[in-house]
Amino acid sequence: MSQHKSNLPQEAPTLSIRGVDLWESWLSPVKQRQILEDIRTIVTKAPLLEPVTPSGKKMSVRMTSAGRLGWVSDSSGYRYEANHPYGTNWPPIPQSVLEVWELLSGSVRSPDCCLVNFYQPDARMGMHQDRDEVDFKQPVISISLGDEALFRIGQKTRGGKTDSIWLRSGDVLRLGGEARLIYHGIDRINSGSSPLLKNGGRINLTLRVVS
Repeated sequence: MSQHKSNLPQEAPTLSIRGVDLWESWLSPVKQRQILEDIRTIVTKAPLLEPVTPSGKKMSVRMTSAGRLGWVSDSSGYRYEANHPYGTNWPPIPQSVLEVWELLSGSVRSPDCCLVNFYQPDARMGMHQDRDEVDFKQPVISISLGDEALFRIGQKTRGGKTDSIWLRSGDVLRLGGEARLIYHGIDRINSGSSPLLKNGGRINLTLRVVS
């Protein structure tokens, strides 16, 4: 397993809610465009998928992955696989994305997976935990590109108080420590709020150590 030197975040987050750390506008417009071009390269090699839940419900978010492993969902369940469902290897995680992990994760590990989520204006993501990984001591880093998304932060168990914040293009979020298994979701997309994507929509990248 690859490793990198431990890097504590070089600056304090703009906002923290129950251990969920947010760095607002952390990525410059130039850096956002660079990452966007790298994501387009990923999608040419590993096309976006229209996943379904194990119960057969079609998800509104289209997905693909980069890295040693990719996250998939179908009638067999939620899991990580070494290959795209078309049979090809997942492309490597771009250096432009790895740099975000190295500067803000605080982990000595390198991510195994970069999950790429594409939200069209009507897409949503229900409240859920990221728990298909082995080591919950490792954080999840989330990068937002494109249109704003209303992100809801819950508790470590279902129900109870929630807080909502708008995630904007260039924002970086960290779920680690006590917040690693917190429930979270996307309630709606503010269509047309960013010029980054020509036809609108939102791209979310989540970096994870899987095993």
